[in-house]
Amino acid sequence: MQNIIFIANNVAPVFLIVAVGILLRQIKLINDNFISLASKIVFTISLPALVFSELSRFDLSKVFNVNEIIFIYAATLVSFLLVWFLTIPVLKDGRDRSAFIQGAFRGNFAIVGLALIDSMFGKGGLGKGSIVLAFVIPLYNVLAVIALTVPMKKEKGLNIPKTLLEILKNPLIIAVVISLPFSIFKIHLISIVSDSINYLAALALPLALICIGGSLNLKEIKQASVKAFSASAYKIIFIPTVFTYAAFLFGFKGEQLGIMFFLFSSPTAVSSFIMAEAMGSNGKLAGNIILISTIGSVITISAGLVILKSFNLI
Repeated sequence: MQNIIFIANNVAPVFLIVAVGILLRQIKLINDNFISLASKIVFTISLPALVFSELSRFDLSKVFNVNEIIFIYAATLVSFLLVWFLTIPVLKDGRDRSAFIQGAFRGNFAIVGLALIDSMFGKGGLGKGSIVLAFVIPLYNVLAVIALTVPMKKEKGLNIPKTLLEILKNPLIIAVVISLPFSIFKIHLISIVSDSINYLAALALPLALICIGGSLNLKEIKQASVKAFSASAYKIIFIPTVFTYAAFLFGFKGEQLGIMFFLFSSPTAVSSFIMAEAMGSNGKLAGNIILISTIGSVITISAGLVILKSFNLI
């Protein structure tokens, strides 16, 4: 019972903010325009400020773990390839298959994952989570482009130099690069600048969670297909169960194992819908996967944390 109360105290606040977003949308206090603009503010300003704020104050040589990054990359690639081959015999429509693959592997670690890490492990864990985020962003983006082009027979339309440039221009990647000299050479900003960055950083997670809630249309769940439920189950049940257990077998424990669990168990990224729509995939399926995985992750993340806590693994 003690573990359940502990988990509830750390997980509930994050998803309650998502519920606030749903409520605000229901009472028409926010709309699509607000969500679109606020999401841009989070992605281009607040979240990069958060990443910079956390990474610039850490001695990366002490918190960076090569084995952790290698394992995360291997797990992500395996989960991607597995869902890719599993969908070949059952999903013949390229638009459905591309949306399914992307929704099944690409997690919302930047928002939900970091919010849960902050709640569970505090600022120290958030800094380590930001390092993981810096490495998974490029991998997620590259795999998402592959997932959204190859199944629809658009290999010739895949512009590799342009794709790499877009990844390098990602505000979160830029924030990581800018933070490196501050971390390596232990450069301290004057308080007026650091305080301003911290204010922007503090805005990132709550505003992003509200936007996630506001973007969810609960009525859509009634029309959601078996494909949407299957992809969601793969994302929030299969991946965290298999790869968190694998991480434990490889010797990861404590805060490291907890961060990996949040990475693997995060619901499907909202950006997967945007990319699916832009690249001609099945946008409705992509949106339904986000909806189902976000709602379902409240249960799966809580259950996973109870198990990990009960065995003193985190």
